[in-house]
Amino acid sequence: MIHIDFPKKQLGFFPTPVTELKQLSKKLGGPKIFIKRDDLTGLAFGGNKTRKLEYLIGDALSKGCDTIVTGGAEQSNHCRQTAAACAVSGLECHLVLGGSEPEFPRGNFLLDKLFGVHVHWDNLFRKGEKIPEVSEELIQLGKKPYIIPYGGSNTIGIVGFIEAVNELKTQLNGMNEKISHIVFASSSGGTHAGLVLGKHVYNQNFDLIGIEIDKAEYEGLIYSDHLLKLANLSAGFLGIAHTFTNKDFILRDEYLGGGYGVVGELEKNAIKILAKTEGIIVDPVYTGRAFGALLDMIQRGEFNRSDTVLFWHTGGSPSIFSYGENILM
Repeated sequence: MIHIDFPKKQLGFFPTPVTELKQLSKKLGGPKIFIKRDDLTGLAFGGNKTRKLEYLIGDALSKGCDTIVTGGAEQSNHCRQTAAACAVSGLECHLVLGGSEPEFPRGNFLLDKLFGVHVHWDNLFRKGEKIPEVSEELIQLGKKPYIIPYGGSNTIGIVGFIEAVNELKTQLNGMNEKISHIVFASSSGGTHAGLVLGKHVYNQNFDLIGIEIDKAEYEGLIYSDHLLKLANLSAGFLGIAHTFTNKDFILRDEYLGGGYGVVGELEKNAIKILAKTEGIIVDPVYTGRAFGALLDMIQRGEFNRSDTVLFWHTGGSPSIFSYGENILM
């Protein structure tokens, strides 16, 4: 057990619901499937980044910063939630977005604009590689910027998902339920590493199965090495007396498809099935791919009928409005 004592800015509505997907479980013939609804965190259409941002924004405010700088793809869920967090916290928000400005803003980028962000376009990269450059320019203008890395995945942001495990533990105890597996989208690493640390800290026995979303390297490291580095850096930072190894991580990389943001049959099928059976929307980039992977694993018989699987819905629904023509084709 560790004592979490970091500045925190309340931004979301927690705990997020845990519900059983009864119609889908019946359709598939097992296992029992639950869903953790982090798409309902309440900040700008919700999403898992709200958990990280409560600690990141809290840290920024405690240090007297007046500006947040972060980055991601044009349809970044992290950037959308960061923009909203800045709006409610009275902070100026600068986003470094990959690509070039579209003629008409849609999906997450439309929301970014509504929240009044300052956008810096980067035609070469999409993971905020120009964040340090933008931050330095802001310092020269007399601002006091606070950098939030891609996905909010650092030793501060990770605290949000360590505590999320405790939240889930409490919910499952209240429901008298035990789960054998958790399946989720794994991209910038903070969610995955945070769940692994949380599982250790709160002594949980379920398997954590991360579905890799992006083929690209992260800060020069292959993704599995980045995850391990982040987990151990965070453990040291938080005083967790444990060294994590690759054996602590289950990372499935066979569902990468055409690459980041490329919508294939896996994602289309997952979006449509969950919508039609449970009235729940997953996005085309992250949760659609991860849920598609879960469906495929079930159909391949990777789970027993006695298993109870939880899908951690990490949000992203606004981006569906920028992929409509691809989803319905």
